Amino acid sequence: MSVLVLGAGPVGSNVTRAFLARGDEVTVATRSGTTVDGAATAHLDAADAPALSRAASDHATIVVCTNPPYHRWRSDWPPIVDAVIQAARATGADVVMVGNLYSYGHASMPMTERSPEDPAESKGEVRRELWGSLRLATERGDIRAVEVRASDYFGPDATGDAHLGTRFFEPILAGKRSWAVGNPSLDHSWAYLPDLAATVVAASTYAGAWGRVWHVPAASDLSRTAICRQVNARYGVHGSVSAIPSWVLGGVGAFSPMLREVAASSYQFRSPFVSDAAQTERELGVRATGWDEALDATVGYYRGLSNR
Repeated sequence: MSVLVLGAGPVGSNVTRAFLARGDEVTVATRSGTTVDGAATAHLDAADAPALSRAASDHATIVVCTNPPYHRWRSDWPPIVDAVIQAARATGADVVMVGNLYSYGHASMPMTERSPEDPAESKGEVRRELWGSLRLATERGDIRAVEVRASDYFGPDATGDAHLGTRFFEPILAGKRSWAVGNPSLDHSWAYLPDLAATVVAASTYAGAWGRVWHVPAASDLSRTAICRQVNARYGVHGSVSAIPSWVLGGVGAFSPMLREVAASSYQFRSPFVSDAAQTERELGVRATGWDEALDATVGYYRGLSNR
């Protein structure tokens, strides 16, 4: 199969490697022309429908892994999805959208593939609208699309702003304090990046009806406090994790559009935020990587970074 992957961040690069490992031909498309070993590279603005249609020609599947900055979701996401729909309609390519759990809002826990969408803030509204456009285009018979939804991801490559990424692991492994958004003692689902990629691959070849949502199986539903304790015990360190005071996050958000959006979605860390993927596991045959294996690989990655 030939696959066009939009985006080469932590999600896009892991998805690309998963398709390559299966023997597929993959082209990675980004504005900057970021390369992933083994894949072809394309310079592309994903919101440019004619350019995207040209890039998607001769590809069986378009996987949308791009993700604009939080504060630009309302302006940047709709043109991208419109262009993806146009390109899929023009080329006959299937669409796999990588999404998240924001559209569920304050849903009953655990969130399942059939939970009602009732967003708690604007980013959740955007995600609901994006999937709504793809679902309706599928129901009309214009395209075939699915959305693969993951809770917050972790693992090798999960640097930057990931809640269980660099800001969490590096201070703890150095015996220092990690500062967390929300209450770190609450249960939260964590999706291991290779499991997210495996779910995308499985969804792309699903033989049943499309126009549906899949959930990435969570490797853990542990709180960040519990994970910190495990890291300390397992790797002989003495780190800690504490909550960022809400007044600090709100105050900084007054000057930073990005942090203002982080504060808006912090409800996900003020009560348990847990997903269920039983239906996806049953129908796609995917399973989460064992927690100890995933944690060892993740910690090994961050220790490798600190030794460079």
